[in-house]
Amino acid sequence: MARVVVIGAGIAGLTTAESLAARGHDVLVVEGRDRVGGVVAPAEVAGVRLDVGAESVRITDDATAALERVGLAQRQVRPEPVPAQLWDRGRLVPLPARTYMGVPADAATTGGVLTEQEQERAAKGGAAALGAGPDADVSVAAGISAEYGRAVVDRLVEPLLGGVYAGRVDELSLPSTMGGLWQAAREHGSLAAGARALVPPADPAAAPASGAGGATGRRGPALLGVDGGVHQLPLALADRVRAHGGQIRLGTISRGIERTAQGWRVVVGPTTAPEAIDADAVVVATPAPAATRLLRDVAPGAADALAEVETASMAVVTIAVPAGRDGWDDLPGSGFLVPAVDGRLIKASTFVSTKWAWAAQAAREHGLLLLRASVGRAGDVTSLQREDDELVRGALADVATALGRSVPQVADSHVQRWGGGLPQYTVGHRARVARVVSGLADRPGLAVTGATYEGVGIAAVIAHARDTADTTHDQLSHTKEIA
Repeated sequence: MARVVVIGAGIAGLTTAESLAARGHDVLVVEGRDRVGGVVAPAEVAGVRLDVGAESVRITDDATAALERVGLAQRQVRPEPVPAQLWDRGRLVPLPARTYMGVPADAATTGGVLTEQEQERAAKGGAAALGAGPDADVSVAAGISAEYGRAVVDRLVEPLLGGVYAGRVDELSLPSTMGGLWQAAREHGSLAAGARALVPPADPAAAPASGAGGATGRRGPALLGVDGGVHQLPLALADRVRAHGGQIRLGTISRGIERTAQGWRVVVGPTTAPEAIDADAVVVATPAPAATRLLRDVAPGAADALAEVETASMAVVTIAVPAGRDGWDDLPGSGFLVPAVDGRLIKASTFVSTKWAWAAQAAREHGLLLLRASVGRAGDVTSLQREDDELVRGALADVATALGRSVPQVADSHVQRWGGGLPQYTVGHRARVARVVSGLADRPGLAVTGATYEGVGIAAVIAHARDTADTTHDQLSHTKEIA
């Protein structure tokens, strides 16, 4: 049995820990916060417990298998078949069908959003800016605008990517944020051809798209939730870690990592009373800034690469309003996205009590409508400098304006700030990740995982964490064989 210390109890750290503990390793998870989950977290709003971080999971084999392992398979739910919209130039309009993260497979479907001139430019096409060689990279804005024109970037792509990365399309890397489309485009010769290969033809009999995702026909994105909230996933993972004999120590700050003759040492606790924990392997499952600090002395090359990863801050504003007052009888659709070029405070709003059946039932029981809005983008400092009550007022005013209603009374609200919570996959991201991997290659037993590397969504994080656990297990098994 090998001793493994996992630093960080978010989805990545807990997934890694659960996988290693299930294979018989002695696992200790150390977490600086007083809870598990990282950016997957709940809060109680008007008596209803709701997600105030991630609220959905892309359907993948790794994600569904994870829910199965932790006993949440029977609680999987799909969003209600209601449409998502764009609040574009003062109008609420449906998200176009047949797009991949906003990139049209058929420019004819964009007429509800783009002007006639913008649509003509999108349909005309242009030279694909796909670069040459396996390491080619280009920004989202440069790659897509070369083929479709700038309006597709600003009006369709940016609102969707902004919801995922809180980033700027002129800086985000196209192959790093839309890898599937990038690969398909290089195979088929253009983004339009790549999108057509990835996006199913529109099915008039199917439900409309219900939110942001990858490929969206009229069937909607392949997302799932958990009855009662996705925040149950890290709790269930933590239970599984403990069931396999692992330990989780909360409120424990990791100060540094040292190499020893036998393996590794993690220094934790206050500077006045540090504690050394020896281990055969250490997995760093923290955001890039913390990982940079922890790896500085033992893997400086990896630390240098991680230091170049920028992060963005955002806030999730959750609001409960009384149902049936001031014209607020319902919330139409699953919510809406907001193009940054329109200069609004919010970048998106989710109508929680319409999107999820379990939330709708809880809202009805309390006589409420439940919604949330996200605020903050990379480089946007002023929005998040507002006090919590200002954010609530501003977010609700935006939603009311979008719906053409007066601002309602607030029954309850909650503001969750995620400082530096979203890594930015800017141009050069894949090269930076490759340098991290290279910087750890000659340090067996030391690994990293998390949203910084191969995807920011829960499903992608789970997949990377499982791969990290597999590699760590193989290294430990090899070390045992030659010992």
